[in-house]
Amino acid sequence: MSAAASLKLGFAGTPDFAVPALEKLAEHHHIAAVFTQPDRPAGRGQSLHLSPVKRRALDLGLAVHQPPNFKAPETLSLLRDAHIDALVVVAYGLILPAAALNIPKWGCVNIHASLLPRWRGAAPIHRAILAGDLRTGITIMRMESGLDTGPMLASRDIKIERRETAKLLHDRLAALGAELIAESLPQLARGSLAAVAQPAEGVTYAAKIDKSEAPVDWRRSAEEIDRQVRAFNPWPIAETRLGGEQLRIWEAEPLESPALTQEAMPGSVLTATPEGIDVVCGSGVLRLLKLQLAGRKALPAAEFLRGQRLDGMRFEGP
Repeated sequence: MSAAASLKLGFAGTPDFAVPALEKLAEHHHIAAVFTQPDRPAGRGQSLHLSPVKRRALDLGLAVHQPPNFKAPETLSLLRDAHIDALVVVAYGLILPAAALNIPKWGCVNIHASLLPRWRGAAPIHRAILAGDLRTGITIMRMESGLDTGPMLASRDIKIERRETAKLLHDRLAALGAELIAESLPQLARGSLAAVAQPAEGVTYAAKIDKSEAPVDWRRSAEEIDRQVRAFNPWPIAETRLGGEQLRIWEAEPLESPALTQEAMPGSVLTATPEGIDVVCGSGVLRLLKLQLAGRKALPAAEFLRGQRLDGMRFEGP
């Protein structure tokens, strides 16, 4: 690592998505301080849960700070005393006030999981899949006080694969974000990275995913429900009800040439075979491939059907 290439950075992030960027930057730069959200109680025992960023930062021997927010004078002093070139922010989950944004030499730089200005906000990966977007990507942005409104420093797009879940897309974008920020920071240091204002057209907002969105409405098309299943894997998992009992749908696929279903009600099971459970939708047919009853483990359709008879049954909507 040459002296010219090495920067003194701060890093602010919390979930798994931020870990690849932290690892990549730690390889080539000096991470003076890592900020992550406070430990939270989790699980049945409500023991304190360390964020993925905190766990990895401690493994790397980095100094970790967990302020409840960035408003306190002592937190701003901590950032100021670090004398960093830039603060790299990745899915931190806490708002940085204007007073904090201007402290680092080159300001605060954010890795955002969409092609801005599309899908500003908390859940860009899920919303892109739900909307049926064909492409998404990573935007490196200089932060300002608005929600993901800052000027863009770099971006790179990728195709959303046909059967891609939120988990798979999450992992690809996390790796891409790590690569792009590693490429961008030296350019920023050289002054060769131009900031470009986001266009006023095409702004959309990616609201946080809520569990209330999980129930499947079988009156919708098979394509729409398929996107719901993929977008909500691994959380909150699309669900329906069978005989009043919760049934989660982990994997499904729309059939390219569905059987004629004019006489069948949405939610009706057409066939239930080891290949999958074919369900009538508002338009088209969705084949369920992996399912989970409440309190049991998720099973492929063939195993699920060993304990269930679904012929002639109808799944209940919201």
